[in-house]
Amino acid sequence: MPKKAPVKVTYVTLAADQSLHPKFEDEMKRFETKLGERHPMFVGGKEVWSKAGEFECRSPIDTSIVVGRFQTGTREHASAAIVAAAEGFRAWSETPWRERVRTMERFASLVDKRKFEIAVAITYEVGKTRMEALAETWEAQDSVKYCAKLMREHDGYLTRMGQGGPGERTVVVERPYGVWPVISPFNFPFMLASGMAIGALITGNAIILKPTSAAPLSGLMLYQAFSDAGVPGGAVNFVTGPGANFEGEFASNPNVAGIAFTGSRDVGMRLYRKFLTSQPYPKPILLEMGSKNPTIVTGRADIAKAVEGTVRAAFGYSGQKCSATSRLYVHKDVAREFLAALKARIDRLAVGDPRERDVFMGPVINKEAVAKFEGAVSEARAAGGQLLTGGSVLKSGAMARGHFVSPTVVTGLPRSSRLFRDELFLPFVVVSEFSSTEEAVAQANATEYGLTAGIFTNDKKEMAMFFEGIRFGVTYANRSGGSTTGAWPGAQSFVGWNASGATGRGVGGPNYLLNFLRDQSQTTVS
Repeated sequence: MPKKAPVKVTYVTLAADQSLHPKFEDEMKRFETKLGERHPMFVGGKEVWSKAGEFECRSPIDTSIVVGRFQTGTREHASAAIVAAAEGFRAWSETPWRERVRTMERFASLVDKRKFEIAVAITYEVGKTRMEALAETWEAQDSVKYCAKLMREHDGYLTRMGQGGPGERTVVVERPYGVWPVISPFNFPFMLASGMAIGALITGNAIILKPTSAAPLSGLMLYQAFSDAGVPGGAVNFVTGPGANFEGEFASNPNVAGIAFTGSRDVGMRLYRKFLTSQPYPKPILLEMGSKNPTIVTGRADIAKAVEGTVRAAFGYSGQKCSATSRLYVHKDVAREFLAALKARIDRLAVGDPRERDVFMGPVINKEAVAKFEGAVSEARAAGGQLLTGGSVLKSGAMARGHFVSPTVVTGLPRSSRLFRDELFLPFVVVSEFSSTEEAVAQANATEYGLTAGIFTNDKKEMAMFFEGIRFGVTYANRSGGSTTGAWPGAQSFVGWNASGATGRGVGGPNYLLNFLRDQSQTTVS
């Protein structure tokens, strides 16, 4: 009898493994002894301490907790890192691709060994629950496995071509570009940075890791894992500090070959325009810039499955995912039943300190996010919206010194409301009813964004209509584990269309590595 294949670890399956909790809790005790430590930057493999001073990273769970103290990098540090990366690129790009793959596989093994330490850091830095934090570490490992598989399947990206003339033999090889700043956000501080970094490094490029100042420790742990795996100093560098201190140099320095960025649309587009106008010729820029993601619940949906998928997608990590559901379109015939069940499910959610085992939703990232939440609630009420649930800033008990808000659903807003258009990055969902699937798909598409979208229906024609008509890069049907969230390397290509992305080739998908490579046609004549 053949052995049953092991269950693949994903965001959907991880929560079933109860053996992880004691290990996470033991690591928390060790981590707490190291809170507040000072950390350097790394340029060319050497520690760098900034004369411009340091900044503190404080936990959104409890702002009295100083996670660590990090260097305030400057434009001069950005320039030095580019010089070091350009030097490191020479040797790393000439390293045989199979050796680069083995180095990335060593990195994945180190991440596996360090997963609890990394996950605890993520929880303290950005307030993510333990299971969501652990899932990031497994996703990074699977990203390596998938990228290694692609490199081997494509023979390091070498293609034998047809004959152009008598005696000609031609191959097209893919060659790396050079130096890539990798600029990452707070919400997936390890995985989003590692996804971009793995793609660049495994293909032979050199990188400068620039994490958000909200989560520099996760970025440092990523750097250390690459370095310990054998990526040479220079090929990987690590800088910290305000993005404004680095943006100009990254965009204008002619030794920068490309930029990989994940973050807000405003910052991404500003970086895009600077890079476009400051460089001497066109260069690649990878942008993932968030979205305003819809979930559609038709009259033929499984209501229980739709409720569970919506709750997980809208309120997992406090709605602070670029893939989070923030717009909900419900058929008028099932709206009352669905919304009653949705409210009941939300009211059972455990909201609080994400260090606790059974908490589902922790804090938002900072006081600015809380203020944005309060503004959205006030705006919804002023526009005639009704709060199905939520709408409160939470300050009781363990939440007193953190940034906590309640999961919120608003009905009755006009579709013209800004709250149907603008990405809030909060546990805040607006609901609209519809009469036909065509109407629902049209409303779902009524946005400049295009990252993730989901539908719940047991009607194959409705499902086909959705997949054919929706203008989003990552689409799901009947996904109770997350109606718009939970993409995984090798399973889904995480790709944004329109204002959500710049290349059309998503991380975790079959074509992502090509973002970091360019064709070279090599012809010899005998």
